[in-house]
Amino acid sequence: MSDVAPTVRGVQPIHETGRHELFVIRHGATEWSKNGRHTGLTDLPLLPEGEEQAVRVGELLHGRPFGLVLCSPLGRARETCELAGYGDQSELTDDLLEWDYGDYEGVTTKTIRETDPGWTIWDGVTPNGETVQQVAARVDRVIARVRDVDADSAVFAHGHVLRVLAARWCELDPREGKRLPLETATLNVLGWEHEYPTVRVWNQR
Repeated sequence: MSDVAPTVRGVQPIHETGRHELFVIRHGATEWSKNGRHTGLTDLPLLPEGEEQAVRVGELLHGRPFGLVLCSPLGRARETCELAGYGDQSELTDDLLEWDYGDYEGVTTKTIRETDPGWTIWDGVTPNGETVQQVAARVDRVIARVRDVDADSAVFAHGHVLRVLAARWCELDPREGKRLPLETATLNVLGWEHEYPTVRVWNQR
């Protein structure tokens, strides 16, 4: 999806009838994110490239104030939040942990399909891991929290959980997150078009 505004600094806040925006940031690159291995609860550090990405996303945010900053407790998300300039005001929440991939932790989709043809995280079974409904229940709690804040909010977390969050923000089935590929350390904004929750910016660098 292309950006719907030329720059984030140029996005004018939409605070119609108390509605505010949610800024969504995936962590910077790690070894497994670069080679396509499912990285759920394994606590990998950022690569030097990922650290640079986190600093750049902080430059895009340009010190923008938030009423609430939530962050996954995993190191790659916390480090991204800190390098972006929001570590001191962030609150850690397990609701933003990445999807628990169970037996498929550290395994690529290509390898999984050798024994489970056509498998996807969105429609397949993840042995000993979370279901999409369980992930959706977590992000629904996050959405409820940020919508209760009378200011813009930000979240720092992981690819799949944030794609589910974006789908649920837009009142869609959580599986529709499959239509929102999310790159590392990009800036994304969920907001409103009149009464409709929408995606305003996606994958901005």
